[in-house]
Amino acid sequence: MTKKIFVISIISLCYVNNAHAYLDPSTGGMLISAILGMFATLGLVIKSYWYKLKSIFRKKD
Repeated sequence: MTKKIFVISIISLCYVNNAHAYLDPSTGGMLISAILGMFATLGLVIKSYWYKLKSIFRKKD
């Protein structure tokens, strides 16, 4: 049964249809901006939690 599913999936991957899609240059810019924004947000979240964790484990005088 699994061999049959494997063969069917390989055959279906060999027949690819055209997407008829167009990505203009501004779409690429939007994608890059979104990715950079996610990395910046992730960096700020990590930084804020890092200082909280650091203050918990710091020795108190």
